[in-house]
Amino acid sequence: MITTTKIWLSSPHIGANEQLYVKEAFDSNWVAPLGPNVTQFEVALEDYLKNDVFVAALSSGTGAIHLGLDLLGVSNGDEVLCQSFTFSASANPIIYLGASPVFVDSEADTWNMSPELLEKAILNRIAMGKKPKAIVAVHLYGMPYKVDEIHAIAQKYQIPVLEDSAEALGSTYKGIKCGTFGDIAILSFNGNKIITTSGGGALVTKDKSVKEKAIFLSTQARDKAPHYEHSHVGYNYRMSNVLAGIGRGQMEVLEDRVKARRSNYEFYKRELNRNKGLSFLEEPDSHMTNRWLTCILTPSYEVREKIRLALKRKI
Repeated sequence: MITTTKIWLSSPHIGANEQLYVKEAFDSNWVAPLGPNVTQFEVALEDYLKNDVFVAALSSGTGAIHLGLDLLGVSNGDEVLCQSFTFSASANPIIYLGASPVFVDSEADTWNMSPELLEKAILNRIAMGKKPKAIVAVHLYGMPYKVDEIHAIAQKYQIPVLEDSAEALGSTYKGIKCGTFGDIAILSFNGNKIITTSGGGALVTKDKSVKEKAIFLSTQARDKAPHYEHSHVGYNYRMSNVLAGIGRGQMEVLEDRVKARRSNYEFYKRELNRNKGLSFLEEPDSHMTNRWLTCILTPSYEVREKIRLALKRKI
């Protein structure tokens, strides 16, 4: 049944356990940046992702990309290959570090970075004497990018991949969880993501020493000294113990959220398939998307605007 009630974009769902873990933080007066909720949230993510990963809970997905690129050695004057069809937060941290994004267009199967165009971009930049320092590949809208192809090219030219899995927690490629493929991967728990900590993110790595360095840099890079001493530039990027409590509760219902989003997709596809000209982003073989957002293609910009404005008038 069609109603005139506006459905907000990916609104959060908070339950009793989230409130319980937050209450524990207040009851114990552990509202400072770090605490047991942070540790347990990281453990829950590591257990969920599997594949021997280590997770550092941070204040945002954008901060995680910034820190990840820093850990990959990106610095002033470098170039970083970045997916063109993505949210601006995939590219902005490249600028933070004084580097330049080189945008690579998408392929039609997943709407993510084209492996063919990626290799062309790499060869072009090498010919210009500017070998890219890193690749930012994105699982857009929860749809995994072509992992095998992208990473084969990255390995061929010895360029590390930062896997932007901000929208893809719960998605898999060949049965393996997204967020575990890159040299470094990132997650986002912004208010509109499939699970949320109100604001937050995480850095994922298979190297424990990288996690330790990420934690060091994300807590202002304070050296081990009895006074304030800093030999590295650090950031204030660690997640708070209060918000991590929300994350702990959200992890307990993540699979339910994935099932619900996939059900939403099936509903829209079933109900809208009768409209000629509309098409959906289907799952290629080996891909399982969390369907964070249901995406459709319209025949033209004008048709899209006609639909959008008609819906807007109904509110």
